[in-house]
Amino acid sequence: MADPSSYRPKPGQIPDSPGVYKFRDEHRRVIYVGKAKNLRQRVANYFQDLANLHPRTRTMVTTAASVEWTVVSTEVEALQLEYSWIKEFDPRFNVKYRDDKSYPYLAVTLNEEFPRVQVMRGAKKKGVRYFGPYGHAWAIRETVDLMLRVFPVRTCSAGVFKNAARTGRPCLLGYIGKCSAPCVGRVTPEEHRELAEDFCDFMAGRTGTYIRRLEKDMMQAAEEMEYERAARLRDDAEALKRAMEKSAVVLADATDADLIAVAEDELEAALQIFHVRGGRVRGQRGWVTDKVEAVDTSGLVEHALQQLYGEERGDAVPKEVLVPALPEDTEAVSQWLAERRGSQVSLRIPQRGDKKDLMATVQRNAQQALGLHKTKRASDLTTRSRALEEIAEALGLDTAPLRIECYDISHLQGDDVVASMVVFEDGLARKSEYRRFQIKGFEGQDDVRSMHEVIGRRFKRYLQEKERTGEWEEQPTDTGPAATGPVPGPAATGSAPGPAATGSGLAPAAGPAPTGLAPATGPVPAATGPASGPVPAVAEDAEPREDDGRPKRFAYPPQLVVVDGGQPQVAAAKRALDELGIDDIAVCGLAKRLEEVWLPDDDDPVVLPRSSEGLYLLQRVRDEAHRFAITYQRAKRAKRIRTSPLDDVSGLGETRKQALIKHFGSVKKLRQATIDEICEVPGIGRRTAESVAAALASTAPAAPAVNTATGEIIEEDDGGSS
Repeated sequence: MADPSSYRPKPGQIPDSPGVYKFRDEHRRVIYVGKAKNLRQRVANYFQDLANLHPRTRTMVTTAASVEWTVVSTEVEALQLEYSWIKEFDPRFNVKYRDDKSYPYLAVTLNEEFPRVQVMRGAKKKGVRYFGPYGHAWAIRETVDLMLRVFPVRTCSAGVFKNAARTGRPCLLGYIGKCSAPCVGRVTPEEHRELAEDFCDFMAGRTGTYIRRLEKDMMQAAEEMEYERAARLRDDAEALKRAMEKSAVVLADATDADLIAVAEDELEAALQIFHVRGGRVRGQRGWVTDKVEAVDTSGLVEHALQQLYGEERGDAVPKEVLVPALPEDTEAVSQWLAERRGSQVSLRIPQRGDKKDLMATVQRNAQQALGLHKTKRASDLTTRSRALEEIAEALGLDTAPLRIECYDISHLQGDDVVASMVVFEDGLARKSEYRRFQIKGFEGQDDVRSMHEVIGRRFKRYLQEKERTGEWEEQPTDTGPAATGPVPGPAATGSAPGPAATGSGLAPAAGPAPTGLAPATGPVPAATGPASGPVPAVAEDAEPREDDGRPKRFAYPPQLVVVDGGQPQVAAAKRALDELGIDDIAVCGLAKRLEEVWLPDDDDPVVLPRSSEGLYLLQRVRDEAHRFAITYQRAKRAKRIRTSPLDDVSGLGETRKQALIKHFGSVKKLRQATIDEICEVPGIGRRTAESVAAALASTAPAAPAVNTATGEIIEEDDGGSS
C-alpha cells in the first residue's frame, strides 16, 4: 500500500486551470481519470487525511504511485479528453457501464446501391441508418414484415441478391409483393432508394403523411370502382397502423427524447434508457455498473451521457435528454452534446406532465433491473467463491487463486502448431487478457515440448516487465542449463511521466515535476500519447512497450497455472518456471479422460468430486483454452490452404488475381496459358504476365484432392491453391 504523501505534488505545482488528471499505479498503469474546473483544488482533495476520504477514494489513492495532469482551455475540452482517456486506458477505478446484453437494431444500409433492411448488432457502421435498440430481434422482424407491404425494400443478403440477378428470377418475397425485386430490374436503383428513404422516414416517426396518402388513394380507387386496388391499399394502411401500435404513443407532442433513470445502492448502480422518437418509445436498453469510485447520482448520469453519446453524431443525439439529476457542470455537458448533435440539446429534469410520468416508468424499470442483477450476482458470486476455495483447498494453496491462466496446445498431425492462453479473474473469463502463440522452437508434434516453450516465453515476458518497472532486485538462481534469468530490458527505476502527460506529481526520487502547462491556444488532442492499435493476438518475444498507462500484455502473474494435459505437461510447465527462477506460482493439469487434477512431482492425481464447483470451474477454464486454441489453429490452417502461387508475384494485387482466375477459370488452366494469352486479360501487361508465368512454372502442381465418399478426383477450379 502506497503512502499518498510520497507522490503528492509540491505546493504551487498544480495550476488552477481546467484540466484532466490521471493516477497511475506502481506498474505505470492508469487506474483513475478525472476532470476538474480547477485542477489545484480538485487534486489537492485527494491528499487530505485518509480518514476523511471515502473508502473507495482511499483505496484508489493508496493503490496509486503517481498523479499527472493535462491543462485544457475549456471545460468542454476537459469533458472530451476525460472520455477519450477513459476509453483508451480503461482505468479500474472509473465507473464503466456494461451492457447487460447485445441489443438488436433495425438497420437500413443506405451506404449500398440497393439499401437493405436487416437486424444488426454490435458496433455501428458508417452510412447505415439505425432504429432501436429493441428488446428482441423477433420484435424487429414482426415490424418489418408488416411494413414491407407498403415499403417493399430489399431484405436479402448479398449472396441471394447476386444469385437472383444472375438467374433473372427474384426470391419468394419478390413474387408475393414484399420486395420490389431490384435484383431483376423491376425498379431502378433510384426508385428503390426512394422506397428505403420512405421506410426510414416512417420509422423516424413521420407516420401521418403515409397513412393519409394511403387512405386518400384508397378512397380515389373506390370512386373509380377499382375495388381490388382499394382493398390492397386498405390492408396496407392497416398494416402500418398495426406497426405503429407496437410502440404506443407516450408523449403527445411527437417529442424526440432520451429518458435516463438511475437506481443505485452503496455498491452498484443500474441505468435504464428509453429512446422516444416521434412521441413513441422506439427502443430501450439497460446498463449495470459497480460503483468503484465515490460518485453520486449526478456523477453516474454524467458518466452515462459520455458513454451513451461519446461515439454518436447528428440525429443519434436527440433534441432533448431527460435525466433524474443534472451533472455537476450542466452547461459544459449540454455544450458537448450540442457539438455532437450539431444543434441545441436540452438537458433537464422533467417536472410535470407526461414526461415526468414516463420518467417514473423508466425509474421503475431501473429499480427492477438492479434487483434482478443483484439476485443473479449474489448467487453467482457465492458459487464462484466456493469454487475458488475448493480449488485452493484441493491444491494446498495459501489463498484462493483469484487469477488463473490456462494453456492448451493445438495442431493437426504436427502441422500449424499453436497454443492458447486464457485468463479467468475471480472466476470469470477476462477475454481482453487472452493470448495466442505460434510454436517457433521446433517443427513437428510434441505437446510436452510445446508446453515448455509457451510457459517459458510467457513468464520470460513477465520477468522483463518486472525488471523494467524496477521490481526485480536480483537474478534468479540457476536451476538448470536453460536457466538464464529474466531477459534484460530497459529499467524503469524512476517514475518519469509518459509522453501523454504535461504535468505530474511523482515520488521524491523522481525529481521535481514540471508545472504541466498546456498551450493557451486550440484544444488539447484527445489522445496525447503515442498512437497504438489493438493488441495483436499472437504473442511475440519482442521488447515491451514504453510506459503509456495501458494494461501490459504479460505484466500480471497468475496465482495458478492450469495446463490441458496430464503429468508430462505439468512437469514441462513446472520445469519452465523453475528454469526462470519462479517459485511462487502454483501449477496443475487437468486430464480429459477421467478429469483428474495432476500436480508437479506427485505420482497420484487429485480427484475432485464430480459435483464439485471447483472441478466445474477448472473444466470451464480448460474447455475455454481448448476452444480458443483450436479456433486459432483452424484459422491458421485455412489461411495456409487458401494460399496461391499467385501470391508470390510481386505487384499482383487481389483485383488482378481475381481477374486472371475469372478469365481462365482456374490456376490449372492459367498455368497452361502462354504469355500472350495472359496479356489478353485486362490490366495485365507483358512484364506482369512473364512474372505470373515464371511463378506458376516454378511451383509444381499439388497432388489432386480426392472425394473420399465417391473416389472422384476434385479438379483445381477455385483458384485458391495449386
